[in-house]
Amino acid sequence: MFKSIYYYIDKFNRDEIYKLNKSINIIYRNYLNKFNTKEILELVAFCKKQGRKVYISNNLKLALRFNFNGIYIPSFKKVLNYKNIPKKNFEIIGSAHNIIEVINKEKQGCTKIFLSPIFKTKKNRNYLGVTKFNIIRLIAKKDIISLGGINSENIKYLKMCRVEGFAGISWIKKNGPSIYTGPF
Repeated sequence: MFKSIYYYIDKFNRDEIYKLNKSINIIYRNYLNKFNTKEILELVAFCKKQGRKVYISNNLKLALRFNFNGIYIPSFKKVLNYKNIPKKNFEIIGSAHNIIEVINKEKQGCTKIFLSPIFKTKKNRNYLGVTKFNIIRLIAKKDIISLGGINSENIKYLKMCRVEGFAGISWIKKNGPSIYTGPF
């Protein structure tokens, strides 16, 4: 059973999010454009109204100011420590690609670590695979979310991994309303 499913967006599209299963959490990662205050307010309000969690990538000030459920720390963010955030129920999540990055995310205070890529993707021919993923998973002290290359054919392999959930873009976008979050 997947406790957590995460979907990445670069801009707020009400219709796109509305079509997703309501158990799917949103990660807003707008790396290319300047943040739009109106868009952020609408996104947070819309997600909260639907009862879904919403996170912002790489911007603690905006996360706290606009009442996001937490912050997502990308793998390339190595230095900052987010452990002493005064807000209650504020979650720190982040991504990693290897054991060194997993340890760094634990030091940064992440409660969930997105380990990727588990499967082959178009962008990345180097992937962990189930065996290497599980070895890193054994060393990790925090909950692990699988990320990268997940599709209808290989999602069944996630039951061989001790994961709390998974994250993605294209497969979730395509199958969002029908994603099954119960036991296999």
